[in-house]
Amino acid sequence: MTDRRRVRRPRHRLTPNLFAIPFGVSGLAQCWTVAADLGTAPAWPGGVLWVLAAAVWVLVAGAWLSRLRRPADLGRELADPTTGPFVAVAVIVPMLLGAALARQLPTAGHVVFLTALVLTVLAGGWLSGEWILADTTLAQWHPGYFLPTVGGGLIAAALSEGFGHRSLARLMFGYGTVCWIVLGSIILTRLFTQPALPVGLRTTLAIEVAPPVVAGIAWFRINGGRVDPVALGLAGYALLMAMVQLRLVPLYRTLPFGPGWWAFSFPYAAAAAYSLQWLSAEHVAGERAWTWALLTLVTVAATGLAWRTVAALAGDRFLPPATADAVSAPDHPARVPSGSR
Repeated sequence: MTDRRRVRRPRHRLTPNLFAIPFGVSGLAQCWTVAADLGTAPAWPGGVLWVLAAAVWVLVAGAWLSRLRRPADLGRELADPTTGPFVAVAVIVPMLLGAALARQLPTAGHVVFLTALVLTVLAGGWLSGEWILADTTLAQWHPGYFLPTVGGGLIAAALSEGFGHRSLARLMFGYGTVCWIVLGSIILTRLFTQPALPVGLRTTLAIEVAPPVVAGIAWFRINGGRVDPVALGLAGYALLMAMVQLRLVPLYRTLPFGPGWWAFSFPYAAAAAYSLQWLSAEHVAGERAWTWALLTLVTVAATGLAWRTVAALAGDRFLPPATADAVSAPDHPARVPSGSR
């Protein structure tokens, strides 16, 4: 007998850029944890935020994985020239969660971290190979391409040092830095010479600030928090990228709200955490006041972002419809159309 039941199609598209939400919460948690480690803030806000980050990651991962019926579905996600790089964030977040868990359960946290690190390296290698084989144009590149190898490598370097894996920390620092040099030249060439990014991808410009600040955090951990020529060089480039972000504010103000806005969360939180480390390294007068100003600013911004997300979800305005064309969905990373600036 023929089954006449209709297969219920999903109402919304769930794409890998949604992992930017737990990534951003993890970044905020890391800010508070850094401040607590420096003795300028209590530890409990960081602990609460780490639990929240884990819960959000489980929720997003469960929803996203439920749409992947076959291994071929994952292959298509990885091969997508627009959203493929965001897949790596799914395994980068557990590296951060593993480091946080290790503060309470050292063995379990260590296992989670190392497992996620291996998966991050595998994802970065697979995606790099995919980019070599894929028939893509320069205009399809965007700052999200930093995430798998540059972001994953430099975050792994900082966390490895925290676990006492000094050689692994240096190895991953080299891995992330070399990828940054290679990919950074391609991405900046694309941004300087090609048509403007589609509306749905313009929030990824915030990711440009992440490589120097995450590299700076990792280097401070590797060299024991000393101000040396490498630290100063990284800080100089971070300053340039921060100035670029200020110039882009008028552009950001024109963008419609959607999942892409979470691209701001981790880079800006990482910049705040990096600033906290510089305050400590330079023994700045009024360090505690500056610390609380930065923590307040980044926490209020993240809370506002979360509030808008909840409101948009409640109003069914956050996720693009399943039938929407990627190009016509302004709050979703879109394939690059032809055209001019």
